[in-house]
Amino acid sequence: MILADKIINERKKNGWSQEELADMLDVSRQSVSKWESAQSIPDIQKIIKLAEVFGVSTDYLLKEEMESAQNEITPYYEKNDSYSPLRRVTMEEASEYISLRKMVLPKVALGVFLCITCPVLLILLAGLKSANILSTSENVVAAIGLLALFSHIGIAVWLFISEGGKLKKYEFLEQEAFDTEYGVDGMAKERLAASEVYNSRALTIGVMLCVLGCVPLVITSVLQAPSVVIVAMVCLLLLAVACAVYMFIAICGVNNSYKILLQMEDYSNENKKKNRRLEPLSRIYWLFITVLYLAVSFITNRWDMTWIIWAVSGVLFALIRVIGESLVNTKD
Repeated sequence: MILADKIINERKKNGWSQEELADMLDVSRQSVSKWESAQSIPDIQKIIKLAEVFGVSTDYLLKEEMESAQNEITPYYEKNDSYSPLRRVTMEEASEYISLRKMVLPKVALGVFLCITCPVLLILLAGLKSANILSTSENVVAAIGLLALFSHIGIAVWLFISEGGKLKKYEFLEQEAFDTEYGVDGMAKERLAASEVYNSRALTIGVMLCVLGCVPLVITSVLQAPSVVIVAMVCLLLLAVACAVYMFIAICGVNNSYKILLQMEDYSNENKKKNRRLEPLSRIYWLFITVLYLAVSFITNRWDMTWIIWAVSGVLFALIRVIGESLVNTKD
């Protein structure tokens, strides 16, 4: 075996990812990747460090005729309990995960779309009734609007439960550190590069929808247009945001599948640890907001206005998230 093969074998035998091995050696993950693909060779100091980390002799690493490691040194993982064997993701599992995400995410995105648009009919009918355009009684208007609202939510919840369960066995990819078998990283990088154009296009269109969706509402408000026109612009804004979010989840979510397998950006091991610590805070916050939204909406019966709670809550959550992350970093 050549040095590259020995590094791969020893790393995987100990259950370490390339990132973890790089941390032990004080080098970048890219350096370890280049060593393992025989694109470069570590210098003598790094070879000595590799021998210490793996618990083998330098002769074993440097001499091609030596095929088995002799554990002459206490392996690094026995000195440092924080490194435990990691679950390995096979090429078959990685391919299945990507296929499932491509199938599930559009349906989940549809569920989110329905959640955002669920009050649209209620808001529009209420606006038409206030402008005396509809002759139907308020009770009928409210009944039709609420029926549409709860129907949307019901379908959305069904989609979340039925489709979300299909990805449950792969939840560890987003929550825990893991290692990948040979070929998985290369496949993920190739598909990530191929999807970047579609991902960038979806992000651009989505952001433009969110921004431009606000323009008609701002203009009609400034010009003091009739209330029914403003209500219609609110509905248009919700539809624009819903379309944008659908694209973010259905298209950008698939792009994120490759980043999850590569454990990069938001899905690096460091960020996974932060997310695990902040997850209880997120759950409590959104549960509180949901209860607040329903309580205020039923008490005031102003479903055409209470939707703003979600917009404000989203901005506040970003601030709370930043504060939470700073507190986590301080503790670390």
